[in-house]
Formats: sequence, structure tokens, C-alpha cells
Amino acid sequence: MKTQIFESIVETIRAVPPGKVASYGQIARWAGYPGHSRQVARILHSSSQKYDLPWHRIINSQGKISLPEPGYSRQRMLLQEEGISFSETGKVCLKDYGMES
Repeated sequence: MKTQIFESIVETIRAVPPGKVASYGQIARWAGYPGHSRQVARILHSSSQKYDLPWHRIINSQGKISLPEPGYSRQRMLLQEEGISFSETGKVCLKDYGMES
């Protein structure tokens, strides 16, 4: 059974367009559930494939990918294919690629 929080978070994740990123916390806040960034991570982990979510566009608030290998490399490749670049330290510039830019 899908809950309101689940549906709101899924729809918010789907709203992140190609070439843009958002943080777990931003997704939670925009979905109407501030402070629920871990719920965003759980939904991404359990439901990305089933609901065809653009999981790769969600990163941490420091602009970094939170996944360990091999997920890190896959997420980075998918973001780069959408035109997103990374700094030498592996960060995405949120000013350039964040949803609020």
C-alpha cells in the first residue's frame, strides 16, 4: 500500500529534469516532508527500478554522490551523460546544476 509520503516523494523525484540534480533533503522538503531525507533514500533504494525513477539525479547536500562502488561510478556516468560535470574532488556544482539554479 502506497502512502501519501511515498507518493509525494516519488512525484517530486520524477520532477527533477535531465541535467539537474537535487539533494535528498530538498526532495523531502519540496514533497512537503522536511527532515525526511532518509525516507527519500529508502524510497530511492527500494523503488527506483519499479517506478522508473531518475535516481541518479539525487545527490547529497554537499554535491557528492553518496553511493559506494559500483553504484558511485554508474551514477556519475549517468549524470555526465546528461551534461553534469564534476570538480576534481568529485562534487557537482549545485549553483550550476541544482534545481534552484
